Amino acid sequence: MLLILAALAVGLAAGYALGRARPRSPDSQERAPIVPDRTDAVPAGGADPERQRLVDELDAARAETARYRQLVIDIENNTPPPLLGPGAPDDLKLIVGVGPVLERMLHQLGVATFRQVAYWSDHDIDVIDAKLHEFPGRIRRDGWVTQARALHQSKYGEALPPRAETAR
Repeated sequence: MLLILAALAVGLAAGYALGRARPRSPDSQERAPIVPDRTDAVPAGGADPERQRLVDELDAARAETARYRQLVIDIENNTPPPLLGPGAPDDLKLIVGVGPVLERMLHQLGVATFRQVAYWSDHDIDVIDAKLHEFPGRIRRDGWVTQARALHQSKYGEALPPRAETAR
C-alpha cells in the first residue's frame, strides 16, 4: 500500500512539474533559468519577503521530490524501502501450495514471514487451517512448515532451532 502511495505521489509531482514547464526552444541554453538558484534569491539591496517565501517553498518542494525519487529508484532496484525496515514481509508465495489468495489470507491473519510459519506447532497448524476454510488440510499436505524453514535458512542464512511439538 505504501509503495502505491509513493508511486502516486511521484506521478503527481512529475505531472505537476511537466505541466508547469514551458516548451523550450533550441536556443534555451543561452537563456537564464526560469527559477533562479538559491544564491540569486536575495537581491543585494534587500530581501523581498514574498520572493524569499517562494524560494523557501521551492527548496522544500525540491527536497521532497528528491526523497520520492530515491524511493522510486529503491523500488526499481528491488530493495526494500526504509519504511518497512528489517521486519519486512517475506514472499510467502515461494512456499509450494501458497498462491496470491492464500498469501493475502495469511497476511490478514498476521502471518507475513517464513520464520512465523517455520515455528508453527501442530496446534498452530490446526488453528490456522480452521481459519482457511477454502483450503482444508493444505498446510500439512504441502509441508508448509518444512518449506518455510528451508526458505528462511536460504534467505537469511540462519538455521532455526527445532520446533516444539505440542499435543492437540
